[in-house]
Amino acid sequence: MGEYLEALSFYEKDLEICQKNLPPDHLDLAASYSNIGSVYDSMGEYSKALSFYEKSLEIQQKTLPSNHPGLAASYNNIGDVHRQMGNFSKALSFYEKGFEIRQKTLPSDHTDLASSYNNIGFVSENMGEYSKALSSHEKTVEICQKTLSSDHPHLAFSYNNIGRVHVKMGEYSKALSFHEKALAIQQKTISSNHPDFAQSCGSIGFVYYSMKDYSQALSYYKRALDIWQRTLPPTHPCIKSAKETIEMLKRKL
Repeated sequence: MGEYLEALSFYEKDLEICQKNLPPDHLDLAASYSNIGSVYDSMGEYSKALSFYEKSLEIQQKTLPSNHPGLAASYNNIGDVHRQMGNFSKALSFYEKGFEIRQKTLPSDHTDLASSYNNIGFVSENMGEYSKALSSHEKTVEICQKTLSSDHPHLAFSYNNIGRVHVKMGEYSKALSFHEKALAIQQKTISSNHPDFAQSCGSIGFVYYSMKDYSQALSYYKRALDIWQRTLPPTHPCIKSAKETIEMLKRKL
């Protein structure tokens, strides 16, 4: 928390200087507002983050062309905050504004486009729009496959996203396939103690549970719990949840 407060103090001083010396619609002011918004975002103070991001956007809308990448980034920042606040329809609206700019101005395999597809997919999933979510996550994978190595962690992340949507659609064998692809990449690229590895094991465990294959589910939940117990504080919700699930699965066997 100390480093955030230090950054906040620095950016607030910068803003003060900008406000004294620059016209109110200068882009350096927009950058200062955005920097402060970013720190509040990282601190989880979302309403403050939103206020500063909106001030930044207001200046950019007056001074930048309507398809400028800076505008796309601001729309994305505001979308992120709304998503974290659970305002999914507002988040989607801002993500789509950012996406429209990126689609017009970037090559079709640009990583910023992949990021936009990912964000739209995540919010659509949370709104229960699973086919839209699936389509967006598949486009993310398409770009990642063109631009990244076949065992890049971003691909694993995207495969897990697709797997999760298939679970919500009740398509368990497809879900399993994507979660296993993610795990295969993670086995090559990250430590076996990494939280993402545990998350993938937990996801596969949940799919097996949904398919009523309780012994396989138990095996994967145990792997996840083992990692979490080595890497997280004992009071962490993931540990509590995994222990409860394991006890429930044991009763089913």
